[in-house]
Amino acid sequence: MEKENLVLCGANSYVQKFYLNEKFSNLPEGIKQELQILCVSFTEEVGGILTLEYDEDGNLMLITVAEENDLLYDDIGSGLKVHQIQRERKELLEALEMYYQVFIKGNK
Repeated sequence: MEKENLVLCGANSYVQKFYLNEKFSNLPEGIKQELQILCVSFTEEVGGILTLEYDEDGNLMLITVAEENDLLYDDIGSGLKVHQIQRERKELLEALEMYYQVFIKGNK
């Protein structure tokens, strides 16, 4: 049986919405704003949908998808942008993984 990932947040360029999972509502406001800016700017630049999801081990993944008929979605640009975020926002992403381990899974 395959376990589902836990979504932290995401943005959808098709409906122009940002989502933050209520399980993470106690994150500091500054972090929530950073996540919103990160997700929304990503989808504005390359289109599609971006979600930040934790796998069952607590690794934070940036998942991007597009609707099948979206001719404006930049698949190559999407991959490049994900790698850029992983490089430039490494500290934030690692801190979010630590937050998950401590506050969501209860590991110390």
